[in-house]
Amino acid sequence: MEKFVITGGKPLHGEVTISGAKNAAVGILPATILAADVCVIENLPDISDVSVSLKILSTLGAQVKMLNRNTYEIDTRHLVTTNVPDDLSRQMRASYYFLGALLGRFGSGQVAMPGGCNLGPRPIDQHLKAFTAFGAEDSVEYGQIHVKAEHLTGAHVFFDTVSVGATMNAMLAAVLAEGVTTIYNAACEPYLQQLSTMLNRMGARISGVGSNLLTIEGVRSLSGTEHTILPDMIEVGSFIGMAAMTGSEITIKNTGYDKLGIIPDAFRRLGITVEQRGDDI
Repeated sequence: MEKFVITGGKPLHGEVTISGAKNAAVGILPATILAADVCVIENLPDISDVSVSLKILSTLGAQVKMLNRNTYEIDTRHLVTTNVPDDLSRQMRASYYFLGALLGRFGSGQVAMPGGCNLGPRPIDQHLKAFTAFGAEDSVEYGQIHVKAEHLTGAHVFFDTVSVGATMNAMLAAVLAEGVTTIYNAACEPYLQQLSTMLNRMGARISGVGSNLLTIEGVRSLSGTEHTILPDMIEVGSFIGMAAMTGSEITIKNTGYDKLGIIPDAFRRLGITVEQRGDDI
C-alpha cells in the first residue's frame, strides 16, 4: 500500500475492544523459553510482531499450538537451536529479546541486528552491558549479535539510560543466573510489571516490581504458566484522542483501566469527559 486516503470530520460512534499490548507480548513470548515447559499465553494481539515471534519459537524447536485467534500454547521443552534465523529476526525490532532468554537458559544466543519499524537509531549497548555484567561475552560480526557464557552470575547493573528493552533483556538473563542481581535505573512501565509477574509465577524471585530498582535472586529452574497480556494503553489513548478530535462519544472496552496511569486524567485536563465503567471507558 502506497498511501492512505482519509476523509476527516466524520463523528465516531459505537464500541471498540482493545487488543493485547504489543510491547508486553514481544517480551513475554521469548520468556516462555526459560520455562522449558508448557505455557499458555492469552490475549495476544493479532499483529505481525507476534506472528514473527511465534515463527521464531517454532524454528527454535518449540511446539506452538493455536487455541484460538488470541491464545497460544507454547511448549519449549525440546528446543533444537539457539540461533534465530536472519530473515525472521530482521522483520522486527524486538527480536533481541530472544538473546536474553536463550542466554539465560542455554548460555548462548545469536540474533541478527534487529529490524522492524524505522523510528531512528535504537542501540542495544545497554542490553550488552547487562549481559557482560553477568559474565557473558558478546560479538557482532556480519550483522549478527552473538552472546555466550559458560556460567551466568548475578551482578549489579546500572543502566546509563532508562530502557524498557534493556531492562526486559536483563531480567530474562538474570532469573536463572547464579546469585543476586540488582538492576538500577530500571524501567518500570506496566510491560515490565507484566513480565515480572509472569516470571514470578513461573518460579522466579523478582522484587521491587514497579520501581526503578529491581532485585532478582537467581533460581535453578522455572516452570510453565498461564498468562494474559494486558490491554494496549497506546491503543486506548489513541481512541480517546480520536473521539475528542471528532467530537464523538464512544465506548472503549477492555482498557485495563488500573494500568493506564495518568492517561485518563491527562485527557480530562484537556476538557474531555472520560468516564470509567468497570474496565471500560
